[in-house]
Formats: sequence, C-alpha cells, structure tokens
Amino acid sequence: MGQSKPIRPTAIVVEDDDIQREMLALLLEESNFDVLQCEDAETAALALKVKHPALIVTDINLVGKMDGVDLAHLASQQHSAVRIIVISGRPLPRPLPDGAKFFIKPVYPTALLAEAGR
Repeated sequence: MGQSKPIRPTAIVVEDDDIQREMLALLLEESNFDVLQCEDAETAALALKVKHPALIVTDINLVGKMDGVDLAHLASQQHSAVRIIVISGRPLPRPLPDGAKFFIKPVYPTALLAEAGR
C-alpha cells in the first residue's frame, strides 16, 4: 500500500486579481495548506459550506455583491474556528468580526505566514 499523505488544512484565497491570488495561493501551499482559489465572495461562500477551511485570506474589493468584509462576517458566523485574514490597499471600510486580522497591501509573506500558522 502507498503511504497516505498527512492531511493538510484547507485555505481559501479570495482575490479578483489573478496574479495576486496565485501568489497568495503559492505562498500558502508552500506553507502546507491545500488552497482553493476564488475570484469572488459568492464562490468563496459556497466553498465555505463544502470545505470547512482552517483559513480564509480575502481582499476587500471584489467583483460581485459581497465584499471581503461581508465574507469575513459570513465565515465567522458559519465557522467560529476559522482564521480570517483580510487584505486591502485601502483603509478598512467597517469593522471586521472578532479575531479577524487586517493587513494593508503590500502584505509581507512573513507576516501573512505568521498569522496563517497561528
């Protein structure tokens, strides 16, 4: 029998900029996460229901009806244990749920990984 791989925690990366999303996903994959990439909050909300992620990293400004702050609140209501990191190039437009972290762009990989690994 083949050796089973250790189970990696799931992270959802929500970013409408393809390059930024890919960079975040690669960073998290190298840090031992299985990463699901979503370009909008609606897709991420569906993924939340199915995957029960350990971590969500989302931009605030997204295409669609929901933004990253809406998604952070939805995620914290559905999964109280999920770690949430919200990133943006602009100041936070309204409060995040308790426990969510906010990073202003550019996000430094070491800071992101330190928070992701908590």
